Amino acid sequence: MVERKSRFVKLAWLPQKSASKTRAAINRRLTHFSKGLRRTITYDNGSENIEHLQVNALLGTRSFFCLPFHSWEKGTVENTNGLVRRFYPKKTDFATITPANVRRVERILNSRPRKCLRFKTPEQVFRLGVALTG
Repeated sequence: MVERKSRFVKLAWLPQKSASKTRAAINRRLTHFSKGLRRTITYDNGSENIEHLQVNALLGTRSFFCLPFHSWEKGTVENTNGLVRRFYPKKTDFATITPANVRRVERILNSRPRKCLRFKTPEQVFRLGVALTG
């Protein structure tokens, strides 16, 4: 998951690609943020996202879906996927990846200065935004 303005990333290790595991991971990773920071979630059209209404009920969010094969509708997500793929290239055996390793990649991505953020890190921009919303 990636927050659009700050590019702040929340990654989750999933033991399998299923709707219930995806829903649980989204809820687990986003529950601790205030409701004002959880407004909308844009999803792919994959079957792993069919429980989006349960996510909305718990988190108080609204769901949006991209049109099939319209990856440009979620450019920030696609860019973030590319950054994550630098650590986990195609054909990576995810059975060998630990949750601790995923958290390490998340920390690296959130502490990496970005040109689009005027060379601030996603964490700096996100924390500033949180401070401004109270």
